[in-house]
Amino acid sequence: MLFQKDFSLRNTIFLRLIVTFLLIMLPIIVFAVYLYQWILHTASADIRTSATAQTAFYLSDMENEIERMKLLQYSLLEDEDLNKLALTWETLAVIDRTENLNSLMKRLFIVQNSSTYIKDVRVHIMTIGRTISSVGGVRDLEIKRFREIRSVFGDQRSPVIEWDGGLYLSAMKQRGIKGAEPLFTVEIELDAQELRAALGQFNTYPGSGTLLLSDTSSVALSSVTGELAQADKSQYVREIRDVASGERLRIAGAPYYIVQAGSQELGLSIYRMIPEAIIKTPLSKFYTWAWVFAVAGLAIIVAFAMSTYKFIHKPMLTLVKSFRRMEQGDLDIYIKHESRDEFRYLYSRFNQMVSNLHSLIDQVYKQKIMAQRAELKQLQSQINPHFLYNSFFILNTMAKTGDTERIEQLTTLLGEYFQFVTRNASDLVTMEQEIHHARMYTEIQAMRFSRRITVRFDPLSETLKPVQVPRLIVQPIVENAFKHSLEKKAMEGLIIVRFEQEEACIRIIVEDNGDRLTEETLAQLKKSLNACQEQAETTGLVNIHRRIRITFGEESGLLVDRSELGGLRVTILLTTGGEGADVPDAYR
Repeated sequence: MLFQKDFSLRNTIFLRLIVTFLLIMLPIIVFAVYLYQWILHTASADIRTSATAQTAFYLSDMENEIERMKLLQYSLLEDEDLNKLALTWETLAVIDRTENLNSLMKRLFIVQNSSTYIKDVRVHIMTIGRTISSVGGVRDLEIKRFREIRSVFGDQRSPVIEWDGGLYLSAMKQRGIKGAEPLFTVEIELDAQELRAALGQFNTYPGSGTLLLSDTSSVALSSVTGELAQADKSQYVREIRDVASGERLRIAGAPYYIVQAGSQELGLSIYRMIPEAIIKTPLSKFYTWAWVFAVAGLAIIVAFAMSTYKFIHKPMLTLVKSFRRMEQGDLDIYIKHESRDEFRYLYSRFNQMVSNLHSLIDQVYKQKIMAQRAELKQLQSQINPHFLYNSFFILNTMAKTGDTERIEQLTTLLGEYFQFVTRNASDLVTMEQEIHHARMYTEIQAMRFSRRITVRFDPLSETLKPVQVPRLIVQPIVENAFKHSLEKKAMEGLIIVRFEQEEACIRIIVEDNGDRLTEETLAQLKKSLNACQEQAETTGLVNIHRRIRITFGEESGLLVDRSELGGLRVTILLTTGGEGADVPDAYR
């Protein structure tokens, strides 16, 4: 594979070039983003500052207007005709009462017309039980209005009173008696329609809105347009009081900038809600160019990445893949390259190197392989004479006892045994054949040891049966257990052969319950296996260990340790690469 532990994508020249280019582009992109945000912030700050100044100016003008109304209101408290009506009503003749009422009506009408923000001027005279209005004339005393507005007035810290959805100015003429109701009150009702029209002049942006709120209660007046008119007013009024001027607030899912100005004298505040989109509108062209810049930058990055991939990474990848194929033994490689660049020289040198390897392969590599194959033949041809002697001794004993049936069985097993050992057709056999041979050996030994030694083979899975392994790697280990661990064991002996398979390796485990294994012997066995060299003696377990490493590579071989049964445990480790036996072609 191309991307192995020593070659990963993050270590490629291609990725490093791309990262370097991105690091070069990054300051430009960051500066562009910063410039856009700075312009957006500056524009929004200018709009908010202008809106705040307009609102504050309007509130200042309203303070002056309210102050003028209060002066007119207090002048009415000293009006001669009003005081006569309140104090001498009973003594006045009908003509005098009428004249005084008409004169007071004219004065109230003058006060009403002195400002467009005045809707009505009323005088509530408690002593005569009359309410005199510049709009409605003389009527019976509106006792509820008289008392409720007066009660609200007593709690107000500002001149403007909010009562029953309207805004009022109120003044009263006190009696000389403490705790008594006033002689009369002068009430000015502000025109809510005119105030809304005045608030509407701040809605210079589509979808904006303006609220006039008192500091001690909820909504006083509002002028909203667009989606604000459809939104829940009570909801965003509660939220808007907690937002500082210049901050953003989402209303009905849309972001708005809140501009606030307040008057401590009036106890009123004006909140302007300006859609965020309005602030961004002057930057729409700049916003478009920002996207053009972003798309152009992305296109440059893609173009650079594609050109780098085509002219650098792809040729380099071809060279690396060719080296990988060569490492795996494929020497039928020739790289073509049309461009007259540095890679053409590299490719030509690579092709020349492969050609030289072709000429040297017979002299070096193949000679070594043939020597190893000859050594395999020599190793496989070794037959333990001790086993041969014992087999003939058993056969002699059976002949003397006339046990012809077992003689036939033993001779058949011995024939198959030596046929398998001496066969030279192939260096490798399937796992099924190798285990079958080991089973034949144990059956022969069973005739010798009768029931004193038990050999148990675990079932061989279907996936392991076709795996190619060197011949004579399991039976000699079982033979070693018979000879060195169990042959002289007084109690019943046990040999277990089991199999384990993982993604990248196969384990064949042979263990016994022999009691003759010392720590010194175990250490010597491990030392012999670890020190296995070309000139080492190739007998016994070292024989098997070396053949497995020749066939499967340095990661394979034998592992020895003490079994949980008490004797020796030998593990045959075959590295397969995850898909059956990945045996090199040279050894097949």
